[in-house]
Amino acid sequence: MNRKYLYFIAAAIWGIPGAIIAVKGIRAYLTMPQDSLWWLLLITAGVLTAFFFMFRHIVDKYSDRIARLPEQTGFFQTFPLRGWILVVCMSCLGIVLKFIPGIPAEFTASFYSGLGPMLLWSAVRFISKRK
Repeated sequence: MNRKYLYFIAAAIWGIPGAIIAVKGIRAYLTMPQDSLWWLLLITAGVLTAFFFMFRHIVDKYSDRIARLPEQTGFFQTFPLRGWILVVCMSCLGIVLKFIPGIPAEFTASFYSGLGPMLLWSAVRFISKRK
């Protein structure tokens, strides 16, 4: 596989869940009473900020790794083993959270509305760093 496609694979692996999570977060926000929106927005801003700095570093590191790979390389070279473990653990955590009863809608609204857009932003960064 041509190395330049690995950026698109990375973008899809981060962006598709990001879109799904963002939609869930926005839907949860639509069910919130108006009087609690201000503090939920503050929590969302904090989540956005935390994931911005975390994902910016990860995307830069993985993009640099992809750039150093040979022109023809395998799909699994997109991320190092640690990166694949991160992807699998985050996916499993998302699935587990879905089935835990009693997760408050406030958590879904604030956390997912911060995480989803940052995953989408990371996907765009992967594509923009394509070399």
